Amino acid sequence: QVQLVESGGGLVQAGGSLRLSCAASGRTFSMFSIGWFRQAPGKEREFVTRIVWGGGFTYYADSVKGRFTISRDNAKNTVYLQMNSLKPEDTAVYYCAAKRSVTRAPLEQSASWEYWGQGTQVTVSS
Repeated sequence: QVQLVESGGGLVQAGGSLRLSCAASGRTFSMFSIGWFRQAPGKEREFVTRIVWGGGFTYYADSVKGRFTISRDNAKNTVYLQMNSLKPEDTAVYYCAAKRSVTRAPLEQSASWEYWGQGTQVTVSS
């Protein structure tokens, strides 16, 4: 059973930084992609970024490109989302997700992802 546990959310001022963590367990993830999505109140869940665990391929939404960085620590089975230059519009619940895929396609549709964490709140004040 795949389990994903997010942590690291909080309140930060605009221009600040946060690092989210996604601890993954339950199986070997070398053939998985791990992604981050976010959902603001009243809005649909939005793709942020993803990484192919085995090869390290990454893909970013245009809205976060150059500000956010996804990475993984194989020894800790953890994926990180480093968020810099945060803006008020980045405020949302951030979710970690997993999918059995090593494709380099964007995989931006949340419905196609198989496993989800419980989410962590990120609030950016202006």
